Amino acid sequence: MSLSMEFLMATGIGWVVAVGIYLLLRGRTYPVVLGLSLIGYAVNVFIFSMGRLWSGAPPILSPGAVVADPLPQALVLTAIVIGFATTGFVIELALRSRHDNDSDQVDGKADQPNEHGAGRG
Repeated sequence: MSLSMEFLMATGIGWVVAVGIYLLLRGRTYPVVLGLSLIGYAVNVFIFSMGRLWSGAPPILSPGAVVADPLPQALVLTAIVIGFATTGFVIELALRSRHDNDSDQVDGKADQPNEHGAGRG
């Protein structure tokens, strides 16, 4: 059984999105930030793979040759820069929220122990 590169990319992107959604559903702020970052990375890889997965194809037009599309590469580079800036801003918001609320819970409430003595989340 041979697996195609498209199947492997789709499976990898699916797993990264699944982990990102799991982290987004956590109750603390830092896993939420990591989940947002992972989903951003998965979207970047998805956009990059939409330009087709060529091996050894030049991104320059030449007559009769197979070429890679440079537009998804440019879009991904732009998205990476914007993603770094957004992640830095969200981390700063999370730090400020932790300082103001004395908790890193997303809802701003402090940990409450359950019947086993462990805190939530």
